[in-house]
Amino acid sequence: MKPNDSYSMYRELVECLKIEVLRGNHKPFTWRRAAWRAFRCYDRRFYFIFRLGQYFYRTNKFNLSRIAKERLNKLNAQYNVDIDPDVVIGAGLHISHFPGIVIRPDCIIGKNLLIRQNTTLGRKQNEDGMMIIGDNVNIGANCCILGNINIGDNVTIGAMTFVNKDLPANAVVYSAKELIFIEAVKDNIQENDAR
Repeated sequence: MKPNDSYSMYRELVECLKIEVLRGNHKPFTWRRAAWRAFRCYDRRFYFIFRLGQYFYRTNKFNLSRIAKERLNKLNAQYNVDIDPDVVIGAGLHISHFPGIVIRPDCIIGKNLLIRQNTTLGRKQNEDGMMIIGDNVNIGANCCILGNINIGDNVTIGAMTFVNKDLPANAVVYSAKELIFIEAVKDNIQENDAR
């Protein structure tokens, strides 16, 4: 691994901890402040340990990759989630309720993901490829999102929705039986209001 890659991953780690653990605290980042906030609050503790574990797993800094993976597996069991260490999640991850979250390893997720309980981001059987989820995506409870699909930025997926097709940016999707799709594009709204 190149030194630049390690440094950029460290900067990404600090950014994630600022947003997820310190939550908008405008004071300068320090490890002491982040650890203090993390161990005082149950959900912030998850983000702190998850991000540190992912950092050491990916960089293998101080040969801690194996230990980091074991700690992440224990964290998953403790919080009743299954988030693979290989998943790429941008800063601003927010899990409303932890139980039942499953995120597959070959998934790239943008910034500010809001995900609720009993949600699966998985793959279809015997399928290779990537799932790509954009920035500012809001996923409701009990959703199942399967396949090698692309979900655009600013998408809202309602509770109990099954998604196995690509979703464009600025879409709202809901319904468990049949995919009901509303595209919330400002230009279309203005055109409809003018008529």
